[in-house]
Amino acid sequence: MALVLNIETATTNCSVSLSKDGETLILKEDKDSGYSHAEKLHVYINELFKEANINPKDIDAVAVSKGPGSYTGLRIGVSAAKGLCFALDKPLLAVSTLEILAHQVKINQGYIVPMLDARRLEVYAAVFDAKFEQYRGIKAEILSKETYSTLFKENKVYFIGSGVEKTKTLVTHSNAIFIEGQLPSANEMAQLSERKYKKSDIEDVAYFEPFYLKDFIAIKPKA
Repeated sequence: MALVLNIETATTNCSVSLSKDGETLILKEDKDSGYSHAEKLHVYINELFKEANINPKDIDAVAVSKGPGSYTGLRIGVSAAKGLCFALDKPLLAVSTLEILAHQVKINQGYIVPMLDARRLEVYAAVFDAKFEQYRGIKAEILSKETYSTLFKENKVYFIGSGVEKTKTLVTHSNAIFIEGQLPSANEMAQLSERKYKKSDIEDVAYFEPFYLKDFIAIKPKA
C-alpha cells in the first residue's frame, strides 16, 4: 500500500505518474518525436503534486524506469529520481523499461516481445509470456528473418515498442502480431513499482546507475 511517483524517460516519451496501491491516479506524458525531458519532466512532476493536492513529502517512494533505452533520456530520469529521493528522504525503486512496455499487452496465451530501436538493424528486446514472466532475458540483438523463429511454432508473438517498425519488414510469419506506435509509459509502472515497494526491493540512491545494456557511443556530426 504505497503512494509512488513513477518516472519513465527511456524513450522520446517523457512520462510521469502518481500511483496509489498499484493504480495510476494521475498521468502526465508527452509522446512527441523529440526529446523534451529536460524541459518538461520537472514541470510534469510539479503538476502531478498540484493536481493531487499533496505535498511531495507525502509520497512513499520514487520509481524510475531503469533501462535499457536512450542514454540521455535515462540519465535525465534517473538524475531527477535520485534528486527527489535525497531531498525527500524516500526510497528509490527501479523498474525494467522492457517489462513496463510488455504490460501494455494483455493476452491469454502466446509471447510478448517488447523492443526498443537501437542502431541499424539492432533492437533491445526481451520475451515475456502471457503472465508477464520473463521467458528470455534482455538482449541487444541484430534482427533477421530467423531471430524469433522458435517462438512462432505454436504461439502468437506480440511485438511492441519503437523497434516494431523495422522488425515487421523482416519478420513475416503469420503468428507475428505487431502493435505499432507504442512507447513505455509511467502508466504501466504502477503495479510494478507497488510490487517492488512491498518487497522492499529498493536501490542504493548514491550508487544506482541506469541499465544501458551497451556503452554509450558518441556520433561525430557530419562536417
